Amino acid sequence: MQINISQEQGNVPVTVIKLAGQLDGQSYKDLIAAAQQAVEGGASRILLDMADLSFISSAGLVSLHVTALILRGEAMPDLEHGWAALRSISRTRDSGVQKNVKLLNPRPEIMNVLEMVGFSTFFEIFDDKQKALASFS
Repeated sequence: MQINISQEQGNVPVTVIKLAGQLDGQSYKDLIAAAQQAVEGGASRILLDMADLSFISSAGLVSLHVTALILRGEAMPDLEHGWAALRSISRTRDSGVQKNVKLLNPRPEIMNVLEMVGFSTFFEIFDDKQKALASFS
């Protein structure tokens, strides 16, 4: 998977993390590391551009969840115990829509997965970059 990080300006500064390829068991830690690096660099809002993401696995879903936790300042689940990390997703999903992590342009097959696991109610999802950037406050 390829990850590119850039800065954009909407109403406030937004870090855009562009994902390309497959977000799976081989690459999910790369997204987590990119999110941690962005936050350590001062980012407080992240837009995940998924236009070039071709596949997402359960590990990829965990990395989306962990990215949201990082931006909320919460502890990460133990990633070495995958089922515990997956179970923590449902507890977090019940906390409402994320304000500091949003998704942009997921392909239909990725969107189906996000809807199936309930992430379409956990993350705001946009198909227009300018509207996504403007949605952060």
